[in-house]
Amino acid sequence: MTTITRNDRVSIIAEPGVKEILIIREFNAERELVFKAFTNPDLYAQWIGPNGYTTKIDKFEPRNGGSYRFIQKDPEGREFAFHGVYHEVLSPERMISTMEFEGLPEKGHVEFDITRFDEIPENRTRVTIQSIYQSIEDRDGMIKSGMQKGVEEGFERLEGILSNGFSTWEI
Repeated sequence: MTTITRNDRVSIIAEPGVKEILIIREFNAERELVFKAFTNPDLYAQWIGPNGYTTKIDKFEPRNGGSYRFIQKDPEGREFAFHGVYHEVLSPERMISTMEFEGLPEKGHVEFDITRFDEIPENRTRVTIQSIYQSIEDRDGMIKSGMQKGVEEGFERLEGILSNGFSTWEI
């Protein structure tokens, strides 16, 4: 097993010869709040991706059969668009969805994600994302794209959102 993470707060695991990446992160917030941060477009845009990037939501329908599209802009002004479909949204337990980066020269490099939200002691939540790719090359391309930095920094911002009064929002 190869762990590719840089810090002790999130585990990003990519085993040699396996077409998946496993991401595990625990949050100091109850499951319903963490789930809401993944399904509320205003909140999602605040934490997804690397530091310094901005996110514009074009479409965001986190429901069975819904779809999404968002565009991220880096500090140099370059834009990166992503889209996908929600196959299942089971609040607050699980989401099954796809994701495709629109910047590749060839379409069809779709990632299949299963995101689980597990309650753990002391009103905390463990998020586990299993991302499955069509090939080892697609998975390795995602790793080389800088996804590790985006996951780590995004989850740090999410932890900040959850700890700075988000718990007072209506669920």
